[in-house]
Amino acid sequence: MFDRDLHRSTSSVRVLIALAEERGMSGVDCLSGTMLSPTDIECTARQELLVVRNLLERFGTEPGLGAQAGGRADVPLSGPWALALLSSRTARDAIDVMVRYLDRAFVSGRLVIEETAGTTRLRFDDSECPPDLRVFLAERIIAGIKTIGSEMFDTGIPCTRVEFRHAAPSDTSQYREIYGAEPIFGAEHDAMTFDGRSLDLPVPKTNERARSACAQLCRDLLDRHRTRSGVAGAVRDLLVRNPGDIPDQIAVANELFMSPRTLSRRLNDEDASFRGLLDEVRQLMSEQLLAYTDLTTEQVAARLGYAEAASFIRAFRRWKGCPPQEFRLHRSPAPTRVPVPAGVH
Repeated sequence: MFDRDLHRSTSSVRVLIALAEERGMSGVDCLSGTMLSPTDIECTARQELLVVRNLLERFGTEPGLGAQAGGRADVPLSGPWALALLSSRTARDAIDVMVRYLDRAFVSGRLVIEETAGTTRLRFDDSECPPDLRVFLAERIIAGIKTIGSEMFDTGIPCTRVEFRHAAPSDTSQYREIYGAEPIFGAEHDAMTFDGRSLDLPVPKTNERARSACAQLCRDLLDRHRTRSGVAGAVRDLLVRNPGDIPDQIAVANELFMSPRTLSRRLNDEDASFRGLLDEVRQLMSEQLLAYTDLTTEQVAARLGYAEAASFIRAFRRWKGCPPQEFRLHRSPAPTRVPVPAGVH
């Protein structure tokens, strides 16, 4: 059951306020009845649904309003979810992370992955969705997938089909612009379909801005643990440059224009080793992914370059003195709830 009283970021609410203000509605009116102020950084799903309802009461006849909201989704270019996305090995892995993230970023309703022969479909499950908000929420979450793909990867992750249950509006230009294709209206489900075979190919080339932001996050976190300079610092920077493709010692030595033996000697002169630096990076990434995302132990292990989860679990015990799931249990923040405003149930 979706808990509508858990705290969440107000990033989606800020997008809704911006849409309202562009159409002449004040931010105060957009937040009416929510007990929120424009400066709040957290809200509940219940409060966000009230903001959606306020927006639709004024502009609900505008076609593609939900798609516009999803097209402006506030994609995290750094942080654990960006790390999870950018360390994906295939487009299918990336889609899985997008779905997990959007289940938390967008309220009420979720995307369900359905596999059929040769295709992968993301279907919007609206079973917990207020009926009067369904069209907006379906358009928004499906557009969110396109937005994240475009923000994170140079070519995005192209879909083959977009479907909506509601009837086609007279003007579909907003839909074509945001989804990259004319949706099929009056369909059985709200859904987005991909070529299943293409999703098993290596993940598309990562957008340089997103990759740089994520690498900087890793460097900052590593520096808090232990500052590195000289050759050791250069090696560590290379290890976090592409989170999904951690290089081996030979590749790092080539990047630094030296032989692996010379690299080992230079690191030894600095009381460091390639294995130790690799452990630092893997430990940091694993802690972020375990504490702040819901990726499985197997998925985390794959992102760190382990051939099997058992090897990662052994390494994690060595680093932290406990298995990954025990670490996650003790690091997961307790959910917080706020007073319930009236208006959305």
